[in-house]
Amino acid sequence: MHASATQNDPKKLAGLTLAALGVVYGDIGTSPLYAMAACFSPKHGLAATPDNVLGILSLITWALLLVISLKYVLFMLRADNNGEGGILSLMALALRNSQRKRGQFSVFILLGITGAALFYGDGALTPAISVLSAVEGLKVIDPSFGRFVIPLTILIIIGIFAVQKHGTGGVGRFFGPIVVLWFLSLGALGINSIANDPSVLKALSPTYAVSFFLAQPLLAFLSLGAVVLVVTGGEAIYADMGHFGRKPIQIGWFVLVLPGLLLNYYGQGALILHDPSAADHPFFMLAPESLVFPLVLLATAATVIASQALISGVFSITRQAVQLGYMPRMSIIHTSDNEIGQIYIPGVNWALCVAVLVLVLTFKTSGNLEAAYGFSICGIMVMTTMTAFVALKKPGNPRRTLLIRTLLVGFITIDLALLAANIPKIPEGGWFPVVVGVIMLIMMFTWKRGRRQLFHRIHDGELPLEMFVQSIEASPPHRVDGTAIFMTGSADTTPHALLHNLKHNKVLHEQVVFLTIQSTDIPRVAEKQRLKVTRLSESFWQIIATYGFTEDPSVPEILALAERDHGLVCDEMTTSFFLSRETIICDKQSELPWLQLRLFAWMQRNASRPTDFYKIPPNRVVEMGTQVDL
Repeated sequence: MHASATQNDPKKLAGLTLAALGVVYGDIGTSPLYAMAACFSPKHGLAATPDNVLGILSLITWALLLVISLKYVLFMLRADNNGEGGILSLMALALRNSQRKRGQFSVFILLGITGAALFYGDGALTPAISVLSAVEGLKVIDPSFGRFVIPLTILIIIGIFAVQKHGTGGVGRFFGPIVVLWFLSLGALGINSIANDPSVLKALSPTYAVSFFLAQPLLAFLSLGAVVLVVTGGEAIYADMGHFGRKPIQIGWFVLVLPGLLLNYYGQGALILHDPSAADHPFFMLAPESLVFPLVLLATAATVIASQALISGVFSITRQAVQLGYMPRMSIIHTSDNEIGQIYIPGVNWALCVAVLVLVLTFKTSGNLEAAYGFSICGIMVMTTMTAFVALKKPGNPRRTLLIRTLLVGFITIDLALLAANIPKIPEGGWFPVVVGVIMLIMMFTWKRGRRQLFHRIHDGELPLEMFVQSIEASPPHRVDGTAIFMTGSADTTPHALLHNLKHNKVLHEQVVFLTIQSTDIPRVAEKQRLKVTRLSESFWQIIATYGFTEDPSVPEILALAERDHGLVCDEMTTSFFLSRETIICDKQSELPWLQLRLFAWMQRNASRPTDFYKIPPNRVVEMGTQVDL
């Protein structure tokens, strides 16, 4: 059952809210570990004076209120694609609303895929900076423990990725309570510090942020590059909407998360006002000396949860990209029988693990990673807001559309300011998400363009299916017992695998089924709309199966539905599946650039086998090889 269906039941709503706390807010909840320290990092040149501390706190407050509370929690959570959120879901919605105008169509594909590409960089940066910042708390206990930070971080990260194959179902019920304890601890630490200097609460007024900018415009502008760290996880709030629904996420934010974060940031500010040297590690110095070690353990647990949430998000966005045709087929393993969102993709998991370890060994401290992290977040926010301009237009309601776009203009102004403040950090580490984003963007567009070229090359000049069926029924070849299922990407033409089989073996099965599996731009397709089954003749059938971009196609499920609802019986023991296996021959006259053609051929060779991806019984498969010049 979809999450939104349970939100009118108070008990189920409470359960969903607790679960949402454990998944949605792990990323933003660990920002207090490093955000304030980043604002007063020596390399930024911002002294920890009272005016600067109050100015930074005011910026943090209004960043949380405007970017997270208003933009994401109240506004973007209403921008759902049949209950699903995230940049690719928003892109699909924008494409639907663009009415396929060619210019708009290309622009919104570019925005959506660029945002998704940057998300991979975010998925690598979050575990690295979060775990490092938590383990660095050991240096507050004893500076000599600094030598253990990197080895412990590496062990924790390897452990996080090693357990992914077991799924989050077994430990998921513990995530919510741990995160609740974490936010309560954030608030308690903050209140204790604020009590020593309540004057820090003056920063709630936006006038302190304005005064900060008027007094030192350049430093204040550059400080936005660190302030943006407090809104990390905003995109995760939107992307995870499909798992929990809007209401549990909103309740968790306003009741626990936002108060906990603000109290802690103000507590850190009060501490720095009292002792400017505390700006190096303000979070851990909030705690009494006897509680620092337990706080390090709790912070490490929180960062593990935050990392888990981002890794799961990368898996989800990868599956969406595969279903929308921007990534090759991959082995996708479901780790829960009940939760559709709990999946594991081995190749992505270990590639991400290597990237995280390289980041830790290259940058060595959370402070060094801060520049890379900020740029990634801002890039995704900009892509989301720009895509929303078309995705959220209300046909027939120009006044509502005008209101929405006015808000979006305000949001994009903030997003672009934060992005601009991070541009000077590109040489310091901001290059990493740019490099990752460019690599993923090239791969996605190469796959999409290559598959389109391959489809046209394979199906160009093919025999129309209706004509073939008529000719066979008029002059049938020798028929053998059983059913042959031919999987084809085109519902209108005769598949090469059938023609090759008929040419070489001179026989045809007594029942022939043409099966086409296609994806659509909505997250889920209702079961009653899943199949279109047509009986073409006495012995020929056609099935067109449609899946949403958050669903995994299953041939056994398709055949079961076809038998139950349409009377098409395929005995498993006498059914054979015929697949075409294309080998790409790189043609010098190809429409694709040579390097892009080579990359596509490599991706095609390494794509998951159709038998695994479509859950076809492997002992019933016949593959017909064909070489294709591209």
